[in-house]
Amino acid sequence: MQHHLDIEIFKQAVSYADGLQLQENAVNKILAGEKNDTIYLLEHQPIYTIGRLRDQSSLRSLASLPHPVVETNRGGQATYHGPGQLVGYPILDLNPRGRDLHLHLRLIEDALILASMDLGVMAGRREGLTGVWVEDRKLASIGVGVRKWISMHGFAINVTKASLPGFLAITPCGLDGVSMTCLDAETDQIISMEMATSAIAARLKEALSLSE
Repeated sequence: MQHHLDIEIFKQAVSYADGLQLQENAVNKILAGEKNDTIYLLEHQPIYTIGRLRDQSSLRSLASLPHPVVETNRGGQATYHGPGQLVGYPILDLNPRGRDLHLHLRLIEDALILASMDLGVMAGRREGLTGVWVEDRKLASIGVGVRKWISMHGFAINVTKASLPGFLAITPCGLDGVSMTCLDAETDQIISMEMATSAIAARLKEALSLSE
């Protein structure tokens, strides 16, 4: 039973605080043996997040940001979450997965790259940079944390063009000169949130399930 992987999809936008609470509850229940490994897929209400860092210059001017800022316990510099972007939180027990955080990151990247290709977008990696890219444009950001080897946080992939304006006020992930892109902008077909969620859920299930 502990190897079963559930995927829960939220139809309404979730506040970042509620998303954190969802993760906290799942971690505690998995540790207590009361819940299967679970991946939450959702959209957030507009928010900027940043890891607990001394250098927070990637936020640029705090006073002029159009949305609130939250400091969080993931790694990494500033990013934006909002409508049109699919956020995924894989809450997984990494003990039977070899306690390998690097592998966990790579498997998430693999799933997002394959799902993007399923949707007609030729995505890939960039040497030395975590995340998913289309040439030099960033499509998805990944930042994870663990507690007692239960994974938290995860990824954010930009699906529709509505996801992009919020990034203009910050230096995304602290990378100067990087432009953000979305699935819908990288193909000549219209990609809806429903299409993207379905493709990504299938590839995550494939990548992150443990064989029984």
